[in-house]
Amino acid sequence: MAEALVLEEKGKLSLRDFPVPNDLGAGDVRVAIRTVGVCGSDVHYYTHGKIGHFIVNEPMILGHEAAGVVLEVGSQVDGLKPGDRVCMEPGIPDQTSRAAKLGIYNVDPSVQFWATPPVHGCLTPEIVHPAAFTYKLPDNVTFAEGAMVEPFAIGMQSALRARIQPGDIAVVTGAGPIGMMTALAALAGGCAKVYVADLAQPKLDIIGAYDGIETVNIRETPVAEAIAEATDGWGADVVFECSGAAPAILGLPGLARPGGAVVLVGMPVEPAPMDIVGLQAKELRLETVFRYANIYDRAIALIGAGKVDLKPLISATLPFKDSIAAFDRAVEARETDVKIQIEFPDA
Repeated sequence: MAEALVLEEKGKLSLRDFPVPNDLGAGDVRVAIRTVGVCGSDVHYYTHGKIGHFIVNEPMILGHEAAGVVLEVGSQVDGLKPGDRVCMEPGIPDQTSRAAKLGIYNVDPSVQFWATPPVHGCLTPEIVHPAAFTYKLPDNVTFAEGAMVEPFAIGMQSALRARIQPGDIAVVTGAGPIGMMTALAALAGGCAKVYVADLAQPKLDIIGAYDGIETVNIRETPVAEAIAEATDGWGADVVFECSGAAPAILGLPGLARPGGAVVLVGMPVEPAPMDIVGLQAKELRLETVFRYANIYDRAIALIGAGKVDLKPLISATLPFKDSIAAFDRAVEARETDVKIQIEFPDA
């Protein structure tokens, strides 16, 4: 038994002792958790009790964006040792599956992903995790940054799917955490400029402080109008849809240049209409993103090299004992906060 943040049912969290799997396999590491980010999916399970066909039917530990310190390693683990500072990739695939062999383990139907029913998450002081999905952090990367690798990996996956060319102009619709991560990954991937569109001015102010990023408040200016003006009517080379909002999805063809790319990153709560003819008329390339694969090492390298600074996106850090308050803040301040993190005391 160990103390954990448990989603008992829709709308009800508790901080209590909970049976946590603790057996260390030959290829596993035991990690003392130091920092965990509160993800939008965690919040959605809290407020709605489900995401699509993933339904919380029994108490579940939340959290999947984590960094910590290795306490113990299995007998067959090389490259990691007690005391190493690490972050963990939360999806554990069947490494013998066809998807894993193709290098697309993120879409392995049997993947075990933290805090996705019925798999427990990491908001507990210690976890056991496969060493193959545990990554050492550079000395100059903090635990807080290490816990940001998970959402940044989604941005990285999106940028890779876009096949960015140096000097491309990109648009990101949606300035939530994933939209911001995608914008930063697009810049790191070679975009000359990235336009980020959203309704929430406080979030636009945060992402707009980065060099190379321009913002569009769609309460004041239609995004299609802003992009047409910025590109002399030609359109953006790449459009990343990160909001999941039906109007944004419907308007995608109007943002892209002929022959450009559209990358679907955000997930609509309900099926959303799409302008297929609009996509066809410009021969737009359509890409989709679901989590990430083979990306963590690249994301860590960019952060460690100082090419991407994620620290300005951390809105607040609360102690583990205040985990419930952290989730309530994530619900109430979603228009202003980007990333709330939970910090564990040193062992």
